[in-house]
Amino acid sequence: MASRFSSFVLIACLVIASSPVHVSSSVPLKKGLSWSFYEKSCPKVESVIRKHLKKVFEEDIGQAAGLLRVHFHDCFVKGCDASVLLDGSTSGPSEQDAPPNLTLRRTAFKIIDDLRELVDKKCGRVVSCADIAAIAARDSVYLSGGPEYDVPLGRRDGLTFATRNVTLENLPAPTENASQILTALAKKHFDATDVVALSGGHTIGLAHCGAFENRLYPTQDPTLEKTFALDLKDVCPTANYTNTTVNDIRSPNRFDNKYFVNLVHRQGLFTSDQDLYEDPTTRDIVTSFAKDQELFFEKFVLAMTKMGQLGVLTGTKGEIRANCSVRNSDNPDFLASVVEEDVESYAELK
Repeated sequence: MASRFSSFVLIACLVIASSPVHVSSSVPLKKGLSWSFYEKSCPKVESVIRKHLKKVFEEDIGQAAGLLRVHFHDCFVKGCDASVLLDGSTSGPSEQDAPPNLTLRRTAFKIIDDLRELVDKKCGRVVSCADIAAIAARDSVYLSGGPEYDVPLGRRDGLTFATRNVTLENLPAPTENASQILTALAKKHFDATDVVALSGGHTIGLAHCGAFENRLYPTQDPTLEKTFALDLKDVCPTANYTNTTVNDIRSPNRFDNKYFVNLVHRQGLFTSDQDLYEDPTTRDIVTSFAKDQELFFEKFVLAMTKMGQLGVLTGTKGEIRANCSVRNSDNPDFLASVVEEDVESYAELK
């Protein structure tokens, strides 16, 4: 009961303290996206989602990181089309079965399904799963202490999911260094500041030992602060791939700039984290974010808004799924409802 109460107090205090970051005038939008897309068809969509997520986070603030990570893993692979939400099918394994996605929280998928149902009850099936995931990611940032910002909407849901190899190629691994990540994300038109800012999402959440055991065994990474390394070895004995630890040792459940403070003190968890400070290309950016939280928030929002437009489907492309985990063509309930609607329409014409 105490943990539930403390989570509630944390959310309440952080929401009051956070100030809006507005980027609508400085970020060009992809054709089909709009800052007021559901103004007429579902004006309450964002309030419905936020109200539910407040309840979820009062119970477990850790779910915020899970929802944020789902949005990252969706957008970086084949665009923000909710393809990562699709279950496997007879045509083969889905994105969820690719190694980088095996540790995505199943509870995050369930929360998005619950949001799908709530939004449908309020407005009918007019809001895409991709937009629900984008709004949920934004609210996960805001309700855990991060910036408040607007999300452009109008995405449609994809009809296909990426292969295992495509998923692996498009999600930077935690064992990669800064140079490798900068090169990979430059292909998606992210600059060094974008990359460092997006990496700041690791200020909340958990990591499995297998994602950073290369820094502990067989030889300890010399960039690891010694006491921090000893603590990690206690949590992660040799060849242990199931235990977890927090991404941010200073404020694990709060979205702030302490992740960058950790890097300056060589207490970053992954190679991909710590090398942002070791690499001269990104060191000054890390240092500036460690000193200035508002600057980090500003750059994070800009980078998130860019990321949220990767490979989007709009207009008549894709679909709006009735069930976020199943394409409409594979959904018996959806097909049955379409038949019923057609029968009713035919009856009205007779």
